Amino acid sequence: MSTGPRSRILRLALAAVLVAAGTAGAVTGIAGPAAAANPFERGPAPTNASIEASRGSFAVSQTTVSRASVTGFGGGTIYYPTTTTAGTFGGVVIAPGFTARQSSIAWLGPRLASQGFVVMTIDTITTSDQPASRGDQLLAALDYLTQRSSARTRVDAGRLAVMGHSMGGGGTLEAAKDRPSLKAAIPLTAWNLDKTWPEIQTPTLVVGAQNDTIASVRSHSQPFYSSLPSTLDKAYLELRGASHFAPNTSNTTIAKYSISWLKRFVDEDARYTQFLCPAPGTSTTISQYLATCPY
Repeated sequence: MSTGPRSRILRLALAAVLVAAGTAGAVTGIAGPAAAANPFERGPAPTNASIEASRGSFAVSQTTVSRASVTGFGGGTIYYPTTTTAGTFGGVVIAPGFTARQSSIAWLGPRLASQGFVVMTIDTITTSDQPASRGDQLLAALDYLTQRSSARTRVDAGRLAVMGHSMGGGGTLEAAKDRPSLKAAIPLTAWNLDKTWPEIQTPTLVVGAQNDTIASVRSHSQPFYSSLPSTLDKAYLELRGASHFAPNTSNTTIAKYSISWLKRFVDEDARYTQFLCPAPGTSTTISQYLATCPY
């Protein structure tokens, strides 16, 4: 399924065709194309409780990837569903921020993997690597995950995503720009000197923090979101009262919308659209949410 800037327009046109075909199928007793099962669906039908839970329906194992065994990034940890009967899973690589190590975003590994993804949290080559380098390292880690890792047979190399915190979030934007085939990108309180990203074709969820004094939303997350193509599937989530370091500890709001975004665009699972569209309103945890619905 296309997820480029023209995808929303194309899907609206396709939806009309599918509705007509489904109606015709109902009349004749034959299921139309809209009834076809999504081969990428993993796990039971979601509920608000299931995506806010600290763990999903999949049991998870993990394996360490040593720095000495890889090139292009600094090693990491792979979290993966233990089942071998559910088919392959989408892959997600997550980068930490400036001066930080993978331990700062480690909570996302098992939480996302338990929802049906193979997830790798990485260390960067040096903790001072800048966003462009972190973007290259995210892509190098994806290549390792799908081609050389012990979990490679569990990953669908055609359904990949990137995430990152702070400069790792800036690297997430860099990676999405450099590899348009990515299915989803989620920069978390991202920092980057480049404020404009019109080249990105990957569905992107930008997460900012209302009280961020390091990468303020006015100079980072909001310009990032606004500069993405208007035809792109995109969203902007601003965490109410949160600081730059909100992504460094378990956060239900970040997890809920990250899971929904990855499920919708990596797994093409429309069951999760309900949590993204219509855009949720402000709440005790969300100070602003913008989106280019429908997805």
